Amino acid sequence: MFTDRTDAGRQLADLLEGHDVDADVVLAIPRGGLPLGRAVADALSVPLDIVVARKMGAPHNPELAIGAVAADGSAWINDDLVADLGVDEAYVEEKRREEATNAREKAERYRGDRPEPDLAGKTVVVVDDGVATGATAIACLRQVAAAGADRVVLAVPVGAPDTVERLGSEADEVLCVETPPHFQAVGQFYEDFGQVTDEEAMAYLERGNDA
Repeated sequence: MFTDRTDAGRQLADLLEGHDVDADVVLAIPRGGLPLGRAVADALSVPLDIVVARKMGAPHNPELAIGAVAADGSAWINDDLVADLGVDEAYVEEKRREEATNAREKAERYRGDRPEPDLAGKTVVVVDDGVATGATAIACLRQVAAAGADRVVLAVPVGAPDTVERLGSEADEVLCVETPPHFQAVGQFYEDFGQVTDEEAMAYLERGNDA
């Protein structure tokens, strides 16, 4: 479906242009969202920045996400999973604080000496390389809304149909190139879905903004 993330970003840019999205800024979710974010921001001739969230791991099983939290503390908690696992409120709050700090530090590391963008009254396009559960995307969208954005658009090349539908309640608009009925994982729809390193991701962020 997509050759690589840059190809997906170009297809995503075409979709945004077809919907006449008048963006003020593109925010990519690191790391995988940055190659796409660069292509979208360049096509729309707007600045590229980032919005960062971290998943909150379950007790004794950090790979199982009970939610996600953005750098400003905006979070989405999977209440059903928390209840099923019997996770207490104190643990959830501790993980929320811990991962919010980690997300904030990552955002600062990526931006370097560049200031955080002012989103108040802006039309913001949030970009990632795809959505499976949508946990990270929800936390990011909530941070953007809390920052006072006038309109928030989530743009992804591929996503699970039920997740894309659910994300519609978190953004003013969700644009997705493909919502395959037999979705299993984001990577299955890319010929090249190699991991993006921090250094590569930061290079995408710096390339256009320093030009």
